[in-house]
Amino acid sequence: MISPSSRANRGWWDGNADDYQLEHGAFLRDDGFVWCPEGVDEADARLLGDVRGRRVLEIGCGAAQCARWLMGQGARVAAFDLSHRQLRHAQRIDLGGPAVPLVQADAEALPFAGESFELACSAFGALPFVADPLAVLREVRRVLVPGGRFVFSVSHPIRWAFPDDPGPRGLTSDRSYFDRSPYTEQNDDGSLGYVEHHRTMGDWVGLVVASGLAVTGLLEPEWPEGHERVWGGWSPLRGRQLPGTAIFSCART
Repeated sequence: MISPSSRANRGWWDGNADDYQLEHGAFLRDDGFVWCPEGVDEADARLLGDVRGRRVLEIGCGAAQCARWLMGQGARVAAFDLSHRQLRHAQRIDLGGPAVPLVQADAEALPFAGESFELACSAFGALPFVADPLAVLREVRRVLVPGGRFVFSVSHPIRWAFPDDPGPRGLTSDRSYFDRSPYTEQNDDGSLGYVEHHRTMGDWVGLVVASGLAVTGLLEPEWPEGHERVWGGWSPLRGRQLPGTAIFSCART
């Protein structure tokens, strides 16, 4: 049964996918693998290592830009997203190569057999939209082979303590980092329209360990010189003072 968070966020992304791809599509590139607004590019970072011939699952694929890049590197890829409209954008992009195998699914109940993949990845913070991240991490562990790896990015937890503002206001904390109350928005009829959940850095480490995965690396990317693009609350001003993204590397033990 789909959770209230998943139901709300599926509706939100279905309603906002067109604007999201219009605004950010050029930055993401049709066959690029960008991890976060700081512009960390998998072609350079190689957080997944050599993917040629590997079975890879992309979680929260959006328009499948990352999956398309992985296929171009010789990986065998499956990708899924909660949002049907995001997947329609994935189908829209046609670069003349093989189509990305796509599934509409909830990350808390993956429709894949156990030990189906050697690698899994999730870029641009899909996990904070999930009410039960432990269930997701356990599902990821289930579908990974022993020794398989999972790399995922989330909005850096410290951002929770600051206004989501790219300007000077976003440099002054106005709430507790330890307040784990989710951020929510309501629809006109009063129903839940958007949910984003906060976990501290310690929470994320604890969740990974509790799932049976091991943390093998953590990247907090610095804002790069010459990168002037504003993405929501991410900006050069804030990025030079505060980390905006955390990228966890994990392994199935």
